[in-house]
Amino acid sequence: MTAALPATVTMVADTGERRAARPTTRLRLQGIDALRGFVMLVMLLDHLRETWFLHVPVPDPVDARVILPALYLGRLAASLCAPVFVVLTGLSAYLFYTRHTLAETRAFLVKRGLVLMALDVFFLSELYWGVASPTIWLQVMWCIGVCMIVLAALIGLPRRVLLAVGLAIVCGHNLLDPIHLRAGDPLFPLWAMLHQRDVIALPFGLVAKTTYPVLPWIGVILLGWSIGPWFGGDVPAAALSWRSPNIRPRCCSCC
Repeated sequence: MTAALPATVTMVADTGERRAARPTTRLRLQGIDALRGFVMLVMLLDHLRETWFLHVPVPDPVDARVILPALYLGRLAASLCAPVFVVLTGLSAYLFYTRHTLAETRAFLVKRGLVLMALDVFFLSELYWGVASPTIWLQVMWCIGVCMIVLAALIGLPRRVLLAVGLAIVCGHNLLDPIHLRAGDPLFPLWAMLHQRDVIALPFGLVAKTTYPVLPWIGVILLGWSIGPWFGGDVPAAALSWRSPNIRPRCCSCC
C-alpha cells in the first residue's frame, strides 16, 4: 500500500466518504515507508533465526531465564513487527481513501485482501516446508488479508466508532480466552479462525492450522485506520516530523 498525502481532498459526509477534488500531487510520507522497511528487516532476521534453529530444541525464546540473551532480545524486537505492520496497513488504507471514493477503497481492500489470503494458502503453506503437505497454515498473510476485508466492510462507520471498536478489541480480547470450543461444535471453525489457535478439519483429508487468529488484528488495523487523520492532507508537513512536539506524544501513545 502506498503511504501518500493528497494535495486537495473534499469532505463529502461525516460518515467518512471522500473524493479527490482534482488530480492530486502525491507526497510520500518517508517516515511511514522507513518504518515499514525497518519492520520488514527485523522480520527477516527473526525468520532467519527461526529457520536456523528449526531442528534444534530451543526453550521459550522470550523466557529470559533460560534463553541466550541474543535470542531473547531478537525475539522481543520481532514481537513488535506484526502490530506495527498491521497498524501501517490500516493507516495506508486511510491515506488511499483520502484520494478515492468509499466504493473504490472497499474494492481496493477486498481485492488485495483476497490476494494475500490466496498467497498464504496456495503458495506460502507449501513454501514453508518445501514439500506438499495436507496442512494449510493460516499465518500472517492470511490474517492481514482477512483484516483488510473486514476493514472494507466497516469503513462506512464514523471514525470514532471504529476507534472505540479497535480499542475494545485490542484491550479486551484476552477476556475471551476462557471460551474454548471443540471440534464438532457448531461455531468451532469460525471461533478457531477468530480467537482460538486450533486445527480445523477440511475435506479431502486436508487440515487448516489457525496460526494467527484474526480477532486481535482486526482491532489493530482499525486503530491504524483511526489515526489516519493525523497524517492527512490537512496536517502541515512540519507537524509530521519526528522532531515535532505534536507527533512524538501520538507515536508514544500507540506503543
